[in-house]
Amino acid sequence: MAADSSLLQSLVEEFVSGLQDSKAKDAATAVKDGQFTVLQLVEALGLSLTSTQPHTRARGVQLLSEVLQECYGNLTEKEVEVLIAFYENRLKDHYVITPSVLQGLRALTKCTALPPGSAVSMLRSLFQDVHVQSLMLAERSCVYTMLINLMETREAELKGLGSDFVFGFVQSMDGERDPRNLLLAFQIANIIIQRGYNLGKFAEELFEVTSCYFPIDFTPPPNDPHGITKEELIETLRSVLAGTPKFAEFLLPLIIEKLDSDVQSAKLDSLLTLTACVSQYEHKDFADFLEGLWTSLRREVFQTSSERVESAGLAAITALTSCLSRAVLSSDSEDSLSTFLDLVLTDCKHHLCEPDLKLVWPSAKLLQAACSASTRASHIVTTAVMPSLLEQYSNRTQCSQRRTLLEVVLKFIQAVKTSQSLENEESVFIDFRASLCSTVFSALSENNSSLQVTATSLLTSLSQQTGLLLDSDIDLAVDHLIRLLLTENNDKVSLAVVECAGALSELHPTVFITKLIPRLKAEMFAEPMDQDDNRKSSEQPSHHAVRQRCLSVLAAVSIKPSVVKETTPVLLDVLSSAHTGSVRFSVDEVVMTCRSLQRIAEQVQDTEETGQCFHETIVPQLLSLALQAALQGEESSGHRSPLVEEEVLSAVASVISTSCSRLQPQLAAQTAKRTVSLFLDDDVSFLPDNSFPSHIQLLKKQQGESWRQSQLVCLLMGCVCSLPRSVEVPQVDELLSQLEEMSCSCSHMLSYTSAAKCFAGLVNKRSQGDSLDSLIQRMMKRVCGELDSTSSPVRTQAFTLMIWVAKALLLRYHPLSTSLTDKLFTLLDNSDLGSMAADGFSLLMSDSADILNRGCHADVRIMYRQRFFSENSPKLVQGFNAAQPEKKSNYLKALSNIVNKLPKQVQITELPALLSLLLEALSCPDQGVQLSTLSCLEPVLIDPPPALIQQLEALVNRLQTLICSPAMSVRIASLRCLHALSHFPTHEILPFRARVLQALGRPLDDKKRLVRSEAVQARGQWFLVGSPGGR
Repeated sequence: MAADSSLLQSLVEEFVSGLQDSKAKDAATAVKDGQFTVLQLVEALGLSLTSTQPHTRARGVQLLSEVLQECYGNLTEKEVEVLIAFYENRLKDHYVITPSVLQGLRALTKCTALPPGSAVSMLRSLFQDVHVQSLMLAERSCVYTMLINLMETREAELKGLGSDFVFGFVQSMDGERDPRNLLLAFQIANIIIQRGYNLGKFAEELFEVTSCYFPIDFTPPPNDPHGITKEELIETLRSVLAGTPKFAEFLLPLIIEKLDSDVQSAKLDSLLTLTACVSQYEHKDFADFLEGLWTSLRREVFQTSSERVESAGLAAITALTSCLSRAVLSSDSEDSLSTFLDLVLTDCKHHLCEPDLKLVWPSAKLLQAACSASTRASHIVTTAVMPSLLEQYSNRTQCSQRRTLLEVVLKFIQAVKTSQSLENEESVFIDFRASLCSTVFSALSENNSSLQVTATSLLTSLSQQTGLLLDSDIDLAVDHLIRLLLTENNDKVSLAVVECAGALSELHPTVFITKLIPRLKAEMFAEPMDQDDNRKSSEQPSHHAVRQRCLSVLAAVSIKPSVVKETTPVLLDVLSSAHTGSVRFSVDEVVMTCRSLQRIAEQVQDTEETGQCFHETIVPQLLSLALQAALQGEESSGHRSPLVEEEVLSAVASVISTSCSRLQPQLAAQTAKRTVSLFLDDDVSFLPDNSFPSHIQLLKKQQGESWRQSQLVCLLMGCVCSLPRSVEVPQVDELLSQLEEMSCSCSHMLSYTSAAKCFAGLVNKRSQGDSLDSLIQRMMKRVCGELDSTSSPVRTQAFTLMIWVAKALLLRYHPLSTSLTDKLFTLLDNSDLGSMAADGFSLLMSDSADILNRGCHADVRIMYRQRFFSENSPKLVQGFNAAQPEKKSNYLKALSNIVNKLPKQVQITELPALLSLLLEALSCPDQGVQLSTLSCLEPVLIDPPPALIQQLEALVNRLQTLICSPAMSVRIASLRCLHALSHFPTHEILPFRARVLQALGRPLDDKKRLVRSEAVQARGQWFLVGSPGGR
């Protein structure tokens, strides 16, 4: 013990007299280790704490407080009681001691062993003996932290102080200026309000002491280490001001005053704060301020110069109207909602009737904002304005004015939809049903395209309101849609009709099944009029456009299973007729038919009925038609089935892929079994027309025009590679073996590429283990043998298989992916395959649309691109440095392809290390490399790293060369980079000003308008560099 006592005395002496601050940490460690207690430390500090010198007493208290900050968790209740009494007494001491006392008290507020009543005792002493705003920043922060700690742990005790606690806090915070402390003070005020502390007679004082900062005007300094943002302060203060109705009589006049400000941010903050108030305040709190609020809000919409302010103003009106709508009326109470809406209607309604309609939109927006707040408000507003709007539509003759009125009506209907509380609630427009329907059908009959587009949107909105469209109205609407679809050539009208048809068919499928689908089918299968050749050739494009629109509508309406059962046979008939030649369909129309089927597969409701439709009908029919086309060859009549064309087969594969990816597991497994048996075992029994030869052997090498059969492997890929990972592919080993053989032996590009992709897709989903490893190693051995043989005729095929398998393994972080990518790096030095290998890196880093994506249930790990880059960028740099001059371009191309696919944030952090290589890439003759590199550099130039500024000379020279590139995209990208350079520090870029301005003169005469536009912007910024009043 003597040794401990001497150690304690030594630590105290060295800290207090020797001014060795590190001894505080040693003392805290000794307390934690049990060498002495905190009370023993107090005893050892006796002479220091009773010294006549204030600074000596301050050092003693500082040592004790620093020890307490480390050891407060081990204190007993008795020790805490003694220490609190000591610290409370020290608050009356010299001001130099106060900072250390506050540190000690803050540590004690964290103690779990805080005695009852001690929280009140501490705060009374603090509020009585300390003038908080005379303290330094850190000490004020200490006081606020103490309050927060006690409010979290001793709430009941503090509430026992009543309004005295609020008064003490108000005095402590009054005059605070530091944003860090303000954030703490706002948090305390928020806790006081949210947890129901008694404000008593000090509600106005609390409001005044916080609202003096409203609206927040704070801009954090650059590189602020504290991370305090203006938005954080605004949100915290807003939650205080809007937190209690007791602030209403003070806050609402303040908001009205601030809305008169010319500062946009003040207006916006005021409007957002008003919106926040509404959820806490009651209608009676607004009663005396409605007129003033309406005047200010109306002005912000009528005279606004900012869309954000206008939107905030409209949101405030909606929120205010909603609050007033919640009022419970009694016989003797005033109806605040009616009072407010009378103000709105008085100021806005007459603008809807003005001849020039100048203020129709601001007025309509205000009325719609109120209308969307509640059902009651929508009844009042629509009853007042709808008769006038509909009457005006009938009386106006100009199409532009009629369209404006129709758009206003549309916005009212959409606004009312948002206010309806029940899905099947009767519409507030039920009294105007007949007039609305008449107006819509009248507009649809007009020849003005913009009027027709608006009318279709209005028709959609009417259909979504209960009771506004009768069955007869739906019939008439479908007739109008069919007419517009078949007769109008305007693209906007066609798009509007497609969207409207899709919305209506979901609500009223029967009429579409009986009327629209048969009519569209007849139209698509009708041949163009052929009175004479000239007439026929002139109408053919129009008929093609009609067919395209019909296909789009058939896809759009196919949401309900009952509709799908009617539309899909029509689309399959199109493919069958195109295949047989019984009706002439172009390749583009066949492709669009497939895309319509794919869209149906994507959007149709996922039910067992639709699953059976795709499993039993659509997929088998597609496979059957493709197989018939592959086997029949070209007929003597010269007709060639479009289903042998690559783009058509790819579209069919997409349909199968989308369908299989959404099938229920049981149906997916059956579909996979059928498809695999077709390709491996020649099993055609499930196909609709199974009169096929007994030995098809689609995956075997054949003679003659075997590409017609071999390319069908893309359909196999679409099926088996899109299945959920839980579905097991049958005969997978045999399938992989034959796919590998086709990949490495077939000479038809679509065939060997599809086989390679199919192989890769299966490998990506296969379970980890020795079986998968041996499969990959066997494949690697064969591929490397072909790639290393300069005389091999299938090197391209082998490379294709390798790159797709490398991607499949890379996506799932398989260990063997490294051996494949390393082989890819070695090929960059190959004179024959180097360029192909460089392009291969783009495939590795890009998303694939038809395979190896999450939509196909592939095993894709997060951030695989970043991982690949971090592991392989050193290899790329090393290879570039060691490569022969004629091979360096391959490395630059590979680097550009990798970096260009990285997320922008990763590019910004990683590019400085690769800057020298990227500058080399700008000198590469390959325009693709140039464009890719420029797109990488552009985001980095916004916040340039020091390494880039050091390379300005080289960068400027290369960009000046590229602005004369033959490729327009390269010229535009280089001009944008030069534009970004103009924002560099003036002293860095001023030496280049004259040279750059001279170079930028040439693209001003470029033959492409987009290039000229970029040149003008860049040159304008460079003129300002170093100019008086410029940058």
